[in-house]
Amino acid sequence: MRPDYMKTLFTPAVQDLQKDAGSYGSYARATARADGAGELGPDEAGFLAAADHFYLASVGETGWPYVQHRGGPAGFLRVLGPRQIGYADFRGNQQFISAGNVSADPRVSLLVMDYANQARLKLLGRLRFVPIEEADEALRKQLIPAGYPARVDRLALIDIEGYDWNCPQHIVPRYTREQMAALVAQ
Repeated sequence: MRPDYMKTLFTPAVQDLQKDAGSYGSYARATARADGAGELGPDEAGFLAAADHFYLASVGETGWPYVQHRGGPAGFLRVLGPRQIGYADFRGNQQFISAGNVSADPRVSLLVMDYANQARLKLLGRLRFVPIEEADEALRKQLIPAGYPARVDRLALIDIEGYDWNCPQHIVPRYTREQMAALVAQ
């Protein structure tokens, strides 16, 4: 677990519960000895490049959390730098809940799942949307998947503040049609 992730989420209330459960000491030691770099490395970049969906959580002005599924072709979520990711935000139902939420508070949490391999990566960051008509050509080329037949309304840039690979213990394996076809073909 990354120290930047722990320092952000391990509030006093969380630490009290960890103390009651007996897990506080190991987390406190891990936080103290970690380097704190918090940059995405090759493992994270490879995992994100293979993702075809993720869950995005934001918080509205009423204080209520909102979770939204985002999907696209594998690789639509792109690593732009060691602390930045981005994606093309495809037209959806036009409710604009996530976009409205981050216009008031840019903090978001992402949960990127690989059900087949029972792996998940949790990320914390600050999201900003760039209207498609204001995005420069280089950013468009980086984030818009070639040949994907969806309308792009905006581009999303997330500055990563922390991440954690989470325990795979209770992830139920699920497979895409393509993964199932490959398994059946064997």
